[in-house]
Amino acid sequence: MPSTPTANGSIPLDREGIAARRTRLEEAREALKNHFVGIDRIIDELCDAVMVWYVAPELLTRPVIVNLWGMTGVGKTDLVRRLVRALDITDRFVEIELSNADSTTWHSSVVSRLSESGALEGRPTFMLFDEIQRFNTLDHEGNPVPNTKFSDFWELLSDGRLARRENPDLQYFIASLSYSAADLARRRKAGEEIPDPTIGIWQAKELKSVLRLTDDLEQLAALTPEQALVRARGAQAMKVVYEPIDCSRSLILVSGNLDEAFTMATAGAEADVDADLFAAYAEKVTVVDIKTALTRRFKPEQVARFGNTHLIYSSLRQRDFVELIQREVDRVRMTVRDRFGVEVLVDPSVNALIYRNGVFPVQGVRPVFSSVADILENNLAKLLFRAVLDGRADIAISYDEAARQLVGQVGPERVTLPFTGRLDKIREGNPPDKVANVAVHEAGHAVLYAVHFRLAPLQLTARVAATYVSGFTSPHPIYDTADALIRQVKVALAGGIAEEIVFGRELASVGRAQDRERATILIVDFIRRHGFDSEFQANYMLPNEYSMDRGVTDPDIEKMVARLAAETRAELGTHRAALLALAEALRVAGRLDGASVADLLAQHGISCAVRADSQLIVPPYASLLHAAQG
Repeated sequence: MPSTPTANGSIPLDREGIAARRTRLEEAREALKNHFVGIDRIIDELCDAVMVWYVAPELLTRPVIVNLWGMTGVGKTDLVRRLVRALDITDRFVEIELSNADSTTWHSSVVSRLSESGALEGRPTFMLFDEIQRFNTLDHEGNPVPNTKFSDFWELLSDGRLARRENPDLQYFIASLSYSAADLARRRKAGEEIPDPTIGIWQAKELKSVLRLTDDLEQLAALTPEQALVRARGAQAMKVVYEPIDCSRSLILVSGNLDEAFTMATAGAEADVDADLFAAYAEKVTVVDIKTALTRRFKPEQVARFGNTHLIYSSLRQRDFVELIQREVDRVRMTVRDRFGVEVLVDPSVNALIYRNGVFPVQGVRPVFSSVADILENNLAKLLFRAVLDGRADIAISYDEAARQLVGQVGPERVTLPFTGRLDKIREGNPPDKVANVAVHEAGHAVLYAVHFRLAPLQLTARVAATYVSGFTSPHPIYDTADALIRQVKVALAGGIAEEIVFGRELASVGRAQDRERATILIVDFIRRHGFDSEFQANYMLPNEYSMDRGVTDPDIEKMVARLAAETRAELGTHRAALLALAEALRVAGRLDGASVADLLAQHGISCAVRADSQLIVPPYASLLHAAQG
């Protein structure tokens, strides 16, 4: 119930209601943490951000704007929907997906969408604008997108008021009522005995929407066409229906995926990268990165209207996936116990099988759910059938990795089910010769990385769950300097050159293509953008009328890349023994962590440290500044 203003015009706060709503919000916070895995920080930030809107919306004079950003599968939309259910505000929740695609919806304005949803003016409504990345107003070249729909979205973000510049629905509704009233009068004049008709529930709903009424729907349905026409024309004469919609006490939540900020999102199909590495990179994404990514899709004045409350998801860590898998296994066990009275004991080897074949770090939780069904539920059903027929009350299931089979124990009976995980099958399908080639390539990267940065790579992989994707070497985040760019170029070139050293130039693979692209880009920026070459001090990357003739720098770029390639070849030749030893170890193991790489290289005179995945490699500028001051 709305509060009654006091004599001085102020609205007294409902203290008991505030306390009750705050208690409910805290209960919702705990319930969300019990349901979701690995996003406690996001849950806390979201609950804190919505607190004023939910607990005391009377205090608001403009909408609360909250932004949720993250990679796919981290649970953004599901989190919002569950929060709405936990707070029991589904009647005040509107979920809207904005898009410039003509085929997605017939709506072209937020006003139209809100009118259809029944959101009332001035009421504290919760609006979710999901998948906002599809609603770009700039194309990939930075040019404005013509004729974008939902242009009033920016008005909503500005001050919470949506202008109604026209109301064609009202004109149509008045015309329809006029026709019905005239037809009724004509028929009565002709002598027909017609009882007083009513407009009915559907026209009442339309009347309530068009005139933005708060009347009870059943009362409106009892109006005659003449009575409804009087109300519609009265509203038209007073121009009430053309006044802005007041959404100043609304909660506006914007959600989307921004691949420009989460650069690791491009590895969405990669199942062999350590989940902790992805999480470490995602945790470095800041509000500045988010706003930079938004400026590639929206105009600067539009980016400003998103505000500064940006909640940024990280990807899930290994422990989160482990916990998620265990929760799903427990769910399956409880379902079988409750429905069939059979206790199921699941060995940890099954959890490990699910992890290897179900975790794609960038894709979040969805693949895990699918793999639990594929690996555990489908095979458990076969054992459960036997248990029910034989009257057994317990089942045990484990995985024999060497024999590639699930082993079930149903009472005294041992049942074997041949099974190879879908990703395990792909990994095993990698030809040994290809693995050897990839191992040498990645070892080349790792050796030069250790030599130039004195660090072991975070992860070294040569056997992956992919047909065409080769291995990878995971570096630390590097603070770019003139020297660091040169060293990164050498590390990039080292993979292909290592293959030439070991196998000969004729047998070197084409897996060097991306490495050479990266090396070229680094040197192009070194010369054209950053001015680290004394021969070219202007910026050769400026657009339009400020652009420089980039062709004059091409010979310098080519000479520099060629010189660095020669230096890289010489350095790898010096450390040939370390290269061969590391390549062989990687070929056998398929994957090595930083500590294993450091131990092996130390045996060949290369000292490199093992650092945390989140540590930025940056020169000691503070001590250098102090030394420069004497």
